[in-house]
Amino acid sequence: MTQQQNQDHLSKTPSAISSLEELAGVADYSLMRTLKRDPDATSNGIDHSPRQVFSGHYVPVKPTPIENPEYVAHGRELFRDLGFDEQLARSDRFVRLFSGDLDVVPETMSHVGWASGYALSIYGTEFDRQCPFQTGNGYGDGRAISVLEAVTRGQRWEMQLKGAGRTPYCRGADGRAVLRSSVREFLAQEHMHALGIPTSRSLSLYVSKTETVDRPWYSDGSNSMNPDTLVREPVAISTRVAPSFMRVGQLELFSRRVRKQAHPKAREELEAIVAHLIEREYADIVDQEAELGEQIVSLALAFRDRLTSLVADWIRVGYCQGNFNSDNCAAGGFTLDYGPFGFIEVFDLYFQPWTGGGRHFCFSNQPAAAERNFHTFCTALRPLLDDVQEANQQLDMIQDAFAKVMGEKLERMWASKLGLASANAELFAELQTLMTTTPVDYTIFFRELCAVPDSIEPLKQSFYTDLEASSVSSKRPAENTQPIEERWSAWLAQWRSLIGVDDATKSDTELARTRAEISKAMKRVNPKYTLREWFLVPAYRQAAAGDYSQIRELQDVMTRPYAEQSKAVEEKYYRLKPSSLFHVGGVSHYSCSS
Repeated sequence: MTQQQNQDHLSKTPSAISSLEELAGVADYSLMRTLKRDPDATSNGIDHSPRQVFSGHYVPVKPTPIENPEYVAHGRELFRDLGFDEQLARSDRFVRLFSGDLDVVPETMSHVGWASGYALSIYGTEFDRQCPFQTGNGYGDGRAISVLEAVTRGQRWEMQLKGAGRTPYCRGADGRAVLRSSVREFLAQEHMHALGIPTSRSLSLYVSKTETVDRPWYSDGSNSMNPDTLVREPVAISTRVAPSFMRVGQLELFSRRVRKQAHPKAREELEAIVAHLIEREYADIVDQEAELGEQIVSLALAFRDRLTSLVADWIRVGYCQGNFNSDNCAAGGFTLDYGPFGFIEVFDLYFQPWTGGGRHFCFSNQPAAAERNFHTFCTALRPLLDDVQEANQQLDMIQDAFAKVMGEKLERMWASKLGLASANAELFAELQTLMTTTPVDYTIFFRELCAVPDSIEPLKQSFYTDLEASSVSSKRPAENTQPIEERWSAWLAQWRSLIGVDDATKSDTELARTRAEISKAMKRVNPKYTLREWFLVPAYRQAAAGDYSQIRELQDVMTRPYAEQSKAVEEKYYRLKPSSLFHVGGVSHYSCSS
């Protein structure tokens, strides 16, 4: 869509969209309009059995509605961003539409949705065996079906149902999502947005009052690493929203087809999807009138900038993606696919909430995993540069500089997190050692540090063990035999000196001003509240029994993560993880079953 068309849509957008008819007025299906449909697909979208898809950018699919849908929650801030009336979320036809029933939409809207195929690389290694046909032609959106593109307030949004039934990529599964996983994703997306981190967003969450499925999960109190029982759970559909849902794995699929000469139109399809990505995600950065080589170089630079910033932000707030494959990496450079994610509590460089994730996708290895995905991204673009040597060389340099750019952004992030003007390697190394020796709560420690304490006493609120126990259990080299409490105090003194709050040349008034400014700046980057798994478990359990109050309370709290909230909220949500919950399946670790 051109800038003028966007403006035309903007002028047509009502002040508050309050009906499907008004929503139809801003609908614009750019993907289905400009990209190629699978030539073997049906026109009516009745295409729900696993099969190979050999060409085309998408498959038309009709969602399978859930039975007797009931409102659970909606993304209130996103509704405001979209210009949607609040009452729309509970209106009958809106509920039916976003619980999978496209028969309710006006004639001018599409009565079918679409699903897309993509390839898979795990930590940079290509895989085909996850596809049931062992060819790579059956892997893609198995239960995610996009149903709408709309341009509101000058911004294009794609709306995608998760759990809306089977597609040709379902690999034999049922295409459903359970309430448990849907609650996690619904809350996490809006929490991440509130944290200031690019992410897909949550539009709505509806649950079936009658339809259930069996899923492997954990029995109460189980310490098993893997699910040890079958649980019958209500099905739900959440709608996630983003400028597009294009993944690195999508570009990878079309690039592989070019490399393998899968069909005569393979290169043409790769070029088309790259152009579509630029239009959807990078139109304000990449000159679409430039030569293709120039566009690809600009695209790679822009994606590298977004991806490195994204991962630095993940580490800033203690987020671990858990499964950062190429198919879970949004080509637009935002957070996508909240399955095996988790927020770190006890500081651990190797934190990994997903039992299937391995150390390669752990908390501290996310920059390296992102680099592998970026290499996959660049490799996918290479077939378009076969005859453009200069652009190829530029792409080499952009790719080779990823680690340097990532390192610089991490340094700036740690400096801001610590209230420093620039990174201090010695200070950070000692802090990392201390946080490991004395197990600390990542979120609470940095938030307490924001108060610029005079002693380590306030910081002890974040410690999971007393310092005496840390001294006994730690195994330090001979030159580090200083008692752990003294080391903490020495670190704090060094930090205070570096931020300038102990400068003897300044007056008390100047020092107080400096302290207040640093505290305010640190609180902007160190959240007080993060979405801990043991908050989510009772919320989705109560929801399964028909009580959605805990979900809505969490939504209220977690969409204001930097704010000082009420005393009751602080007592409930700003505290250490109870010792009884450590090592409990479904709380401290979990499978990707959903």
